Amino acid sequence: MGDCIRIQFRLLLPHWAILLAGLFLLPVISGRAQTRPASTRLSDLPERNWSPKGTRPDSLFLRAKQQYTQANEREDEPGAAQALREMGRICYHLGQYPQSLDYHLQANRLFRQLGQPALVAESLNDLGLLYYYSRQPELAQQQYHEALKIYQKAGNSAGLGVTYGHIGHLYEKQAQYDSAFYFQRQALAQYQQAADQTGLSKIYENLGSIFEDLAQYDSARYYFEQALVQNRQTNDEAGRVEILNNLGDVLRKTGHYREGLAMSKQALALAIQTGERYQLSGACNDIGKSFNLLNQNDSAYHYAALSRRYQAEIYSEEVNQQLALLQTLYDTERKNNEISRLTNDRNVQLITTVALGVVGVLLAVLAALVISRQRLKIRTERELREQNQRMYETQHELMQAELKNKKLEEENLKHTLEIRSRELTTHTLHIIQKNQLLDELRDKLEGLVKDEKRDQKKQLRQLLNQVDQSFQNDQYWDEFRGIIEQVHQAFFDRLKEVSDSLTGNDLRLVALLKMNYNSADIATLLGVGQDSLRVMRYRLRKKLNLPPGESLTAFIQSL
Repeated sequence: MGDCIRIQFRLLLPHWAILLAGLFLLPVISGRAQTRPASTRLSDLPERNWSPKGTRPDSLFLRAKQQYTQANEREDEPGAAQALREMGRICYHLGQYPQSLDYHLQANRLFRQLGQPALVAESLNDLGLLYYYSRQPELAQQQYHEALKIYQKAGNSAGLGVTYGHIGHLYEKQAQYDSAFYFQRQALAQYQQAADQTGLSKIYENLGSIFEDLAQYDSARYYFEQALVQNRQTNDEAGRVEILNNLGDVLRKTGHYREGLAMSKQALALAIQTGERYQLSGACNDIGKSFNLLNQNDSAYHYAALSRRYQAEIYSEEVNQQLALLQTLYDTERKNNEISRLTNDRNVQLITTVALGVVGVLLAVLAALVISRQRLKIRTERELREQNQRMYETQHELMQAELKNKKLEEENLKHTLEIRSRELTTHTLHIIQKNQLLDELRDKLEGLVKDEKRDQKKQLRQLLNQVDQSFQNDQYWDEFRGIIEQVHQAFFDRLKEVSDSLTGNDLRLVALLKMNYNSADIATLLGVGQDSLRVMRYRLRKKLNLPPGESLTAFIQSL
């Protein structure tokens, strides 16, 4: 929400308000021409000759911005990262630190995603400088140490020299000179290993600056002279101007006014040749001081005035450059916002159209699905009803057939039972008749035996024995038992559960009791007397574990 309000505010803010804000803020945030502390030397400013001569920063920024846009359109992430880094450097050199930090952070993130550790380390050094000039030395140190680890892992001597130099410079500005010396000497060793004369010149100059801060001017002069020797073997004329200025400054501070004046004049001539206005202003200022110490005040005033004029030109040019950059940033942001707005409007319109189309298609598909589902549901229900109807009819037919089979089985069982009952009854009657006949025959034979006719006794006795044997014949009883078991199968199963120690005679008695024969008939059928029948009944009660007083016949009928 806050970002949207800020964007709308910037879009509505008039140009003159932006320009006035730039005029008010630039002397504070640029600070390099007029408000730089006295202890700050021109050598403190890194990355000399960062832009081509005569090229305006706003033009450079627009070019870098265009390269960034084209790289994004081509999906060229390395090109986009480099363009972001260049935009950050332009903003940095014009004192636009917040905007520069934003660009450098974006570039650093892209370098990390691309897996390019060397570029990540360079970007970290850029961020370290930004944090230093933004008065956040702790964050600057974090960036430098992370870059240091990357260069150590890669064995990059030149990169290590640059990073050690930055860390030493950071400690120097915090007045921690022991640490500053340590890291500058580490940088010196790395540049010597890489045979980098430009780097060696810069580190010698840094060491001279530290000794100058400590007022050890002889050591400072020695290292500035070593820096000059290394510089003369390179084409870095702008760096040579700084070294000559520093040498002139040290000679003047040690009382060698004329030698210092000569060095400052060499620096002035070289600055005029290279067109470096910072060095022109510094050289004129140093020459003016030297003439003042030599009591040549006219010349001192002249060069002091020149120095102020160059400073004013530098300040004016920086103000103009920063205003131009502010205007460029404003125009760029306004264009980006307009593009974003148009893109958003087009995207919204496209999304709305697509959404309406998708909704229409979805509604049509949904309607088709609903109709299809309803049809499917109706067809399924109809098929289910028909299937249920068929199943019901089939089950009904099966039940009817089963019922019919049951009835047939029942009728067959009834018929079989009737036949078996008739057979049983006939068999029983036959046995009774036979036994009665035999009983009568035995009585007659006993009468004959009692007769006095002795010669018939033996034959009659044989007949009696045959009659007795017929009473003991089990053939009919086996048939009788088989019929009884078929008719009363469940009864005999339950009887076995009550007692499994019943004999054949016991089973015959149980069967006759089950058929409700009286004692006389039972005695006749079994061919025993009433006394023997009572004994048999007693033994059967005992085997069935019947308590006294319970009816044997009732118990058997209940099974």
